[in-house]
Formats: sequence, structure tokens, C-alpha cells
Amino acid sequence: MPFSAPPPASGQPYVLSASLDNARHLSSLLRAVHFQDHATCFATANGLRVTVEDAKCIQANAFIQADIFQEFAVQEESVMFRINLSVLLDCLTIFGTGSLPGTTTALKMCYRGYGYPLMLFLEEGGVVTVCKINTQEPDELLDFDFCSTKVVNKIILQSEGLREAFAELDMTSEVLQITMSPDKPYFRLSTFGNAGSAHLDYPRDSDLMEAFHCNQTQTNRYKISLLKPSTKALALSCKVSIRTDAQGFLSLQYMIRNEDGQICFVEYYCCPDEDITEAGL
Repeated sequence: MPFSAPPPASGQPYVLSASLDNARHLSSLLRAVHFQDHATCFATANGLRVTVEDAKCIQANAFIQADIFQEFAVQEESVMFRINLSVLLDCLTIFGTGSLPGTTTALKMCYRGYGYPLMLFLEEGGVVTVCKINTQEPDELLDFDFCSTKVVNKIILQSEGLREAFAELDMTSEVLQITMSPDKPYFRLSTFGNAGSAHLDYPRDSDLMEAFHCNQTQTNRYKISLLKPSTKALALSCKVSIRTDAQGFLSLQYMIRNEDGQICFVEYYCCPDEDITEAGL
């Protein structure tokens, strides 16, 4: 079981405290959104959201629900700070990633509030390491305004289907074209690389298709360079929800089941590649 963290030396209470029996549950999810050095952490009573953005075109969110933790307490309505994600991951794996079978790293995470560092207490085999990571003023995050009422098309696919697609399609292409339609081809992925055009179709009654809700035909292109970071989450996931809104904004929501069978989600939002869409369609 995770140990108890000592009380703050200053006497000021922690605004966020959380403990995990197995720090790997957190580090694997954070690696799924680790494509930039810095992340914004947002904690409420419901859990922790870690957001990473790049070029105002793509945003990734890792959602770690409160019940994943053995202890999770937030003393304010919400707690928000920016942190170096690369450093955080280095600290979470300070005992190495290849622990002996049956050995886990217990984690206690504490934050005293604005201007204070994030404190990590890690214990494995009776050895305790304390890490202090400086926090920063959070940046204003992009609001993709991607609510369910604005979704035009949505499918839920077993992740192995999308993993196979990324393995087969020509990744020398600058863009991935996604067609979603109530009629044939239903769901099509296309690339336009050095070897020519490649298309991969999924019928709506495919064994890999778990849900199919398409209201209108949409074809949009997305820069593969923006989508590549999401393959980290895809590799961990068992299902993926693919949604688009009327403007062609893309949401990829990955359902990830950890070693204990608990469910977490990683979501990627991506802007359509407007220039190519207008010129090429």
C-alpha cells in the first residue's frame, strides 16, 4: 500500500494529494500524451486531466479518474498548474521501467498550491525517493468546443483495426484523409504518398466496428505529423471513438485498460488541414 506523505513543513495544507499503489498506471498514460515537454495539469474532485498542445492545431488530454487512485483529495474547487512533463516522467520511472515481477513503485503526489513545487514520494522495496518538480503559471488552453451535440459523425472501432491501418497506409504522405459516410465507403482512410494513393475501407458491419453513427458524408484531411503522436495512445488502447463536427475538427478518444482492469481515457483533438482540403477536393 502507498505510504503516507509527511505533513508540509510550512504547515500549509496540500490542495492536492493523491496516492497510487503502482506509479506505472500514471506514467503509461502520461507517455501517451508526451509529444511536448510541458503539460497543464487540472485537478478536480472527479480526477486529474493532463493536457498537452502543439502549434494551436492539436491537443491531447489524459483523463485519470479519481477512483484509479487509492487516495485522491482536492481541497479547492479546482487546482491547475503547468509542469515539465519530461521531468515528471523521469521521476515516475526513477526506479526504472523494468521492475522485477511482483515489484511495483508506490507513489504519493502532493501539491501545496500556486508557486509551490509538485512533490513526489516514490517507494520501491523499502527505498523512498523524494522529488520536487517546479510548477509554472498555466497557459491558456485551446477550446475546441467539441461537445456531443455538435458531433456530425461518430464511429467506435476496435483499436486493432486502426493499428493495422497505420501499419498498412503510406506514411510518406503528408496527410491522412478520412471519409465518414452513411453510405459506401462508410469509413475510409486514404494516404497520398511516394508510392501513390492508398485507401483502406471499413464496412459498417465489419467485425472491428462497434458503433456506427454517421449522419452525412464528410471528407477531411489531417496532417499526419499532427496525428502521429496519438499512435502512442493507440498502442495502449482497446477501443477508439472517432468523431467529427461540422467544421471537420477531429476527436480521437482512446479507451485504455490498465493492468488492474481499470479504464482511463486519452483524447486527441486535431484541426483539419484546410489548405489541402480546399485545393484537393
